[in-house]
Amino acid sequence: MYKIDFKHPCRVHFIGIGGISMSGFAELLHSMNFKVTGSDWNKSKITKHLEDLGIQVVYGQEEKNITKNIDLVVYTAAVHPSNPEYKKAEELGIPMMERAVMVGQVMKNYSSAIAISGTHGKTTTTSIASHIFLEAGLDPTISVGGILEAIGGNIRIGHSEHFITEACEYTNSFLKFFPTVGIILNIEEDHMDFFQDLEDIRHSFRRFAELIPAHGTLIMNADIDNYESITEGLSCRVLTYGLNHPNADFTASSITFDELGRGSFDVIVQGEKKGHFTLGVVGRHNVSNTLACLALASIYGIQDTVIQKALSAFHGTERRFEYKGKRNGFTIIDDYAHHPTEIAATLSSAEKYPHKTLWCVFQPHTYTRTRAFLKGFAKSLSMADKVILADIYAAREKDPGDISSQNLADELKKLGRDVYYMSDFKEIENFILKNLVDGDLLITMGAGNIVEIGENLLSE
Repeated sequence: MYKIDFKHPCRVHFIGIGGISMSGFAELLHSMNFKVTGSDWNKSKITKHLEDLGIQVVYGQEEKNITKNIDLVVYTAAVHPSNPEYKKAEELGIPMMERAVMVGQVMKNYSSAIAISGTHGKTTTTSIASHIFLEAGLDPTISVGGILEAIGGNIRIGHSEHFITEACEYTNSFLKFFPTVGIILNIEEDHMDFFQDLEDIRHSFRRFAELIPAHGTLIMNADIDNYESITEGLSCRVLTYGLNHPNADFTASSITFDELGRGSFDVIVQGEKKGHFTLGVVGRHNVSNTLACLALASIYGIQDTVIQKALSAFHGTERRFEYKGKRNGFTIIDDYAHHPTEIAATLSSAEKYPHKTLWCVFQPHTYTRTRAFLKGFAKSLSMADKVILADIYAAREKDPGDISSQNLADELKKLGRDVYYMSDFKEIENFILKNLVDGDLLITMGAGNIVEIGENLLSE
């Protein structure tokens, strides 16, 4: 396998450089004096930022973009071998590396490499941890799967031994990492286009846990069913946390929420009350995510006063219960939720937020996921008073012709919910303007481009 020599920077080309993770690591290598180029299909804020740094980005992926003077080509799991740049690199014999392998090699440069995994909550938890490390003056390098205001983007280049990153289970990417500290937030069915079943997913998380060396630490959510099967026999130290497991090392009590749904709680460490914390983000799920970060902070001896200051300054990342603005007196929130559990967490948070009627505009993400979780989506979405459905966002998939948002609408009708299905964004926007009133709460939800609806409404 090709190994990057970080002491001798070379020329690296990224296929799909505009992706949230790819762009961050392109910027990181650029800062290390690598000659970085890349391609993407469309211009974006991210690609403009890379160009402003002096990174050459071409639009459209063609054979001519791959030349003999390129030393390494990096690609994502979404890039198919039929991609013209992929094929040309193979033809020229240029070393090629999947994104996760590159991230793993980067991690080896840090003696303190923190990888945050789980089916849900990775971006938010990585962001909370990042705020804590920044407030503590630990100068970490950070890679986060969203735009974090505190670092002005999705990457921060530090100058210490600390590296913090998300660790995604899709295509077993996280098994190519080299963490010294790992966090497992939750384990549920997802990415069923890759995994066979829940046991297959659990097996991958067990393998992730086994990557942590004997001198490292695994932070494990004890609320995960039979979590012991993931932790049993590991050589590393294990710290547990949980909201529903009284014997976990870190638990919470006296949980309350303010008028905007932001949590406060006492933290209990190994049965003893150790402090009180107040969050700047909403929802019970973020109390859990914060417990994971408190366990992490304990490893590094970070003081409670520092932690509380960091938590007060953190108000979420882009597309995670993000306040967008108001139109005609109704509030617009945007959220990335695209799994039934995430939807339930977001709508549960919304119930605590001031509103008359709770409207959710949902864009299902991928045909595979919509089919696999059809009834689960309906059950979670039924927590909203009224639901508007957009067409399925295909992402990497082709339309199989046997699943659509109409199927989800039918399931919601069975549950007695008011549901409206419209394929055109403009039609949805006009419907919203006609039907929402002063005091209503609108959540645009999904992992695709549904955010554009709220932004369009606010720009008119």
